[in-house]
Amino acid sequence: MEALMNPAAGTATAAGTSTRAGTAGADTPQEDDLLLEHQLCFALTVAARSVVGAYKPVLEKMNLTHPQYLVMLCLWESSPRTVRNISDALAQEPATISPLLRRLEASGLISRRRVDGNERALAVDLTPAGAALRQEALNVPGTMMERLGLTRDQVGELHASMMGLIAATSQAPRS
Repeated sequence: MEALMNPAAGTATAAGTSTRAGTAGADTPQEDDLLLEHQLCFALTVAARSVVGAYKPVLEKMNLTHPQYLVMLCLWESSPRTVRNISDALAQEPATISPLLRRLEASGLISRRRVDGNERALAVDLTPAGAALRQEALNVPGTMMERLGLTRDQVGELHASMMGLIAATSQAPRS
């Protein structure tokens, strides 16, 4: 972690990332390629954990966890939705989403019912309390930008970079 924040390890960029001076092409192995602070996977893991941690106190005021917040974001975009549709939107398995839905239903924010004509599919809908929570949630993005010291443009650039990385990994060979 210290190396991620150590200016001697590289040069800080506007997005807060680090670059190594004199980096050769991706296909040319370098002695320091296996240093932890040079690993993309490590930087992404630490960044994800840190960002989710920064959300925690903000979402606690709404009685939501970060995964529950993501489900609610899906439903605020479009409701009702099937469990499969929510899991696809969140790039998660339905079995991962189901416990979140049970807790959201128990807290009175959503309701679940069988889809007409398809006994296996569940439709998830917002309750009036869940729909009303959206108004409070409108403050979350601005609060998070302030907490992280980022502008809307910087968040947009980071988001675009992450979406590009997601696209690249989905096209990468698996074997």
